[in-house]
Amino acid sequence: MSEFSSTYSAFIPQIWSKKLNQMLEKNCVMLQCVNKNWEGEIKNQGDTVKIITPADVTVSTLTSDNIEYASLTPTSQDLVIDQKKFFAFKIDDVAQVQANADIMEAHLANAKKAIEVVQDSYLLGLHTDVPEENTVGDESAPVELDKSTIYEQFVKLALALKNSDAVYSGARPWVVINPNIEAYLLQSPEFISAYKVADETLREGSIGRIAGMDVLVSTNLTEVDDKYYVLAGTNEAITFASQLAKIESLRDKDSFSDLVRGLYLYGAKTVQPKCLAKLIVSASAEPTMEEDVVTTTSETLTPDE
Repeated sequence: MSEFSSTYSAFIPQIWSKKLNQMLEKNCVMLQCVNKNWEGEIKNQGDTVKIITPADVTVSTLTSDNIEYASLTPTSQDLVIDQKKFFAFKIDDVAQVQANADIMEAHLANAKKAIEVVQDSYLLGLHTDVPEENTVGDESAPVELDKSTIYEQFVKLALALKNSDAVYSGARPWVVINPNIEAYLLQSPEFISAYKVADETLREGSIGRIAGMDVLVSTNLTEVDDKYYVLAGTNEAITFASQLAKIESLRDKDSFSDLVRGLYLYGAKTVQPKCLAKLIVSASAEPTMEEDVVTTTSETLTPDE
């Protein structure tokens, strides 16, 4: 028993927790499209992050020596950490796993992927917060995409953000698509692939730019009632807070194994709906690729606005 205890004690959950937290901060598609300005400390499901939004300031014309001072009342919103997810698995023969860093990293990578799937799906589901005036397409008449019309639809999406004053100096818009829509986009001559975007910095994992928006691809943008909800916006729109609350390990009394479990808490709040836009796309058509069009795309650049 002492031998197992000694080996087991070397298997430190804090190491897993630190590494997994670092991994979750990178690469996840939607985490690049939100802000964490109010993350704070999160320990338990139901914790609340207080978000304070400053009031608008009015500019008036000076017509006399009397200046009237407006009373500014900032608004307060609560971001509730109401999403509680866990993972739990067995690890056989702790001595071998502890000695093999590659196996540990592989388990961490799989845990990261599992968390990102539910997290991305949750954040993409916030398309329901998009105001009607920022919506392109209709629930009863979703947009039919093809390689000749996709640019026009993405221009409408970008225009909705600009008309809402969501796009200004320093606020870079993004749009998240799935592989099916990517297939149309790659055949559009107006699409600028990542390696053609000169010296400008794209978000990590972005495949390029269309209508002034960084394009990211997520397989978690799935079909809903034969429609895709393509989400676009700026990072000011959604505030996100998360915490890998804990990773624990304990000995399985029924086998020569260790039990590992982790608790991940998160929540999000659409604090500025005007900074979001969406394109409702029909999912009925299957995209096809034409090699000659793809080749032309890589050689032809069209103004990106």
